[in-house]
Amino acid sequence: MYDLIIRNGTVIDGTGRDRFIADVAVQDGKVAKVGRIAESAKKEIDVAGKLVTPGWVDIHTHYDGQATWDPLLAPSSWHGVTTVVMGNCGVGFAPVKPQDREFLIELMEGVEDIPGAALSEGIDWQWESFPEYLDALEKTPRAIDVAAQVPHGAVRAYVMGERCNSDYAPTQAEVDAMAALVKEGVEAGALGFTSSKTLLHKDIKGEYMPGTFSGNEEMLALGMGMKGCNNAVFELVSDHLGDTEEWQWVTEFQKQTGLTITLIATTAPAYENNHMYNLAEQARLEGREIRPQAAGRPTGVLHGLQSSFHAFVGHPTWREELAELEHDALVARLRDPIVKAKLLSEESVIKSGPMQDLPKLMGLVFPLGENPNYEPDMEDSVAGIAQKLGKDPMEVMYDLLVDNDGKELFYQPLGGYQGYSLDWQKTFLEHPNVLFGLSDGGAHCGVIADAGMPTFIMTHWGRDRTKGDKMELEFIVKSLTSDTAEAYGMYDRGQLVPGMIADINVIDFDSMRLHRPEAIFDLPAGGRRLVQRADGYEMTIKAGEVIFAKGEHTGALPGKLVRRSEASERASVG
Repeated sequence: MYDLIIRNGTVIDGTGRDRFIADVAVQDGKVAKVGRIAESAKKEIDVAGKLVTPGWVDIHTHYDGQATWDPLLAPSSWHGVTTVVMGNCGVGFAPVKPQDREFLIELMEGVEDIPGAALSEGIDWQWESFPEYLDALEKTPRAIDVAAQVPHGAVRAYVMGERCNSDYAPTQAEVDAMAALVKEGVEAGALGFTSSKTLLHKDIKGEYMPGTFSGNEEMLALGMGMKGCNNAVFELVSDHLGDTEEWQWVTEFQKQTGLTITLIATTAPAYENNHMYNLAEQARLEGREIRPQAAGRPTGVLHGLQSSFHAFVGHPTWREELAELEHDALVARLRDPIVKAKLLSEESVIKSGPMQDLPKLMGLVFPLGENPNYEPDMEDSVAGIAQKLGKDPMEVMYDLLVDNDGKELFYQPLGGYQGYSLDWQKTFLEHPNVLFGLSDGGAHCGVIADAGMPTFIMTHWGRDRTKGDKMELEFIVKSLTSDTAEAYGMYDRGQLVPGMIADINVIDFDSMRLHRPEAIFDLPAGGRRLVQRADGYEMTIKAGEVIFAKGEHTGALPGKLVRRSEASERASVG
């Protein structure tokens, strides 16, 4: 007798093959049989008409602090994610000397917009070394699995102290010490090493993060610390992926180690003329495990009164009179015609980036409403609405901010959406070397809510898109499960075949949808975060246990720490 049988579902098993009607039997936390099953089980669930998929494997999150206090790892777990990989972008909390804890908190707050007060109150520092951090994670009960990576920022701070975030070139002894820490972490079970070389990443004091100015020799040396460790991944965020010198050391690392390197470009030139696509294609043709990461849509800043950002944050009246008000008092003030006239008469003191031309920016700012549309048209933008009404775009922006008790949020894609189409995004996502990632679950609490990216990809690309071609669900499911799992050497999950861990989503695909993002204040110290809920997940199962039923946590906490495996490929199963 099996522990569980899920009967009559439409199985999309994560291998890429066509969907089929079948039963799925679970025994001892693993998939035991898939097909027509005559035997019985202790618990049987009929899911006729529903999709049955593996749980999503999200390789780009920032739960490094939250994983030490939050058993749910929401919002990712609300969206069918059963495994998260954290420690991305070179930030994290180990290794750490006691005197550097606050520095790492300030770094995470600046780079990933996670409230420092929440991190200070929530983290119970039970470690100094990276292996000790993994041990602490392993002792914490949780609903889903977590995996960690060694972050460059913490390693540099540990070895170099106050000089870690300068352009000071480390000595050979310091490079050797950092490489040894990378090796120690990976040998203890980290899935890899991560670094950031983008000017976008600064701590809360405005200092560039450690590693930003690291030379190619240091980058290669730290990567080489993982040589000989199967399945270790090098994740790199960089402004320089269009540069020949950067590409040379990246390819040299891959050539010398045979390990995967996953790349995240942060500048427009890297994507111009299909540059990143061409790099992915070059890597594919050369047989190299060089895997750019891409999100299902452009990362988007959320404007709003409950966000950290909107069109008026640089206006003097906002800064001097309104910014510190509680929400209800703020909305009341903004409804005052005198305050409105005053704000609209002013110019923003922020003159950088898109903020230097706010009326033009309004052509790329879209109210999300109750049913968010992430591939909108020009007429859906604030500028488009203003044109239709015959009003000034900034006045329309003001009125929309105040409507709905000031709780509306507005999507501003950060790049790649000037043509009001995601056609290029689709082309890039479909490249065989590209990995689905960049959900940033747990991060950017005040301005971004992208942790629901798997739900967006399923609904938009698999069902709802009207501006162009969709994607096959079989491709989407494989990309969200076995592709991401295999890239990080997690060969025991991501497919519904016998022998795999029974991580399963049961989905009512017709009713699947994303809700409007919202601000909640549930982090330690009352910290705020923007989250987005979903409908359609009938059930999420982790290692054979139902952890969510119709969006509600069941109380089950079967999640574990995933340590790096030495396995070279999936076991022969089924």
